[in-house]
Amino acid sequence: MFGKLDIFKRQWTDVIFRGRNKEYGAYELRNTNARTTNLALIIGSAVFVFLISLNTIINAIEGFIPKAPEKVKLSEVKLLPPPPVDPAKKPPPPPPEPPKPKVTQVKFPPPVVKPDNEVKENPPTVKELQTADPGQKDQKGDPNADINIDGPVGNSDTKVTEADPNQIFAAVEVEPHYKNGGAAGFNAYLSKAVKFPAVDRENGTQGKVIVTFVVEKDGSLTDVKALRGPDQSMMDAAVQAIQQSPRWVPGIQNGRPVRVQFTISFAFSLADSDN
Repeated sequence: MFGKLDIFKRQWTDVIFRGRNKEYGAYELRNTNARTTNLALIIGSAVFVFLISLNTIINAIEGFIPKAPEKVKLSEVKLLPPPPVDPAKKPPPPPPEPPKPKVTQVKFPPPVVKPDNEVKENPPTVKELQTADPGQKDQKGDPNADINIDGPVGNSDTKVTEADPNQIFAAVEVEPHYKNGGAAGFNAYLSKAVKFPAVDRENGTQGKVIVTFVVEKDGSLTDVKALRGPDQSMMDAAVQAIQQSPRWVPGIQNGRPVRVQFTISFAFSLADSDN
């Protein structure tokens, strides 16, 4: 009996307010309660679904709106030429004569299959090799010398004292260069790697950045520094691109790879509105 009882039906409302002031707000609230509850449920559900789907709606709208092309142009990178050679400055001396080996060496010519009558040099005998090592030439040894396995040997009685291996050269006999195309290849790499900072693009900032770095003996680029530029964001963008550069071919001095300092200059410029 009471399971089907609904005290919010209009009949019960009229019974409760019989003989009472129906202009009182409670009577109106009871009559509109069902409609108000359903309307609140529908509005609340719609707002919830809208909030959940907001990102999807935004992405769908952005897909229909084409993006304006960026009016930015990165000018060609200009590598600074090496400093001029001073004719009054003497070239570095040739490398010193390597020291004598510790063990005497006898010349061991490479084996080549030839008839006996065409053989000009005979290989060392087993007896000679008992007291000497095979080498590229006959070389008397020095029992007091240090053991040297892979290094060159010569006739010097003094030990070789090399220059500072960490010396950084400004100019060398063979300049370092970018592996994939030299200066043109490095320009092409930087045109893709250097990103025009968004804040500078918005502010209309442009200008030239000067960057210096060291090409190591293995071709890697280290000690990358921006000497000057329009602002810090452009200087950081240039430094980051050079730090990520592939290895170079190292510079050569006296037949050996050495560390070489390099300086480059390139400009950030905004394209004209019709470009």
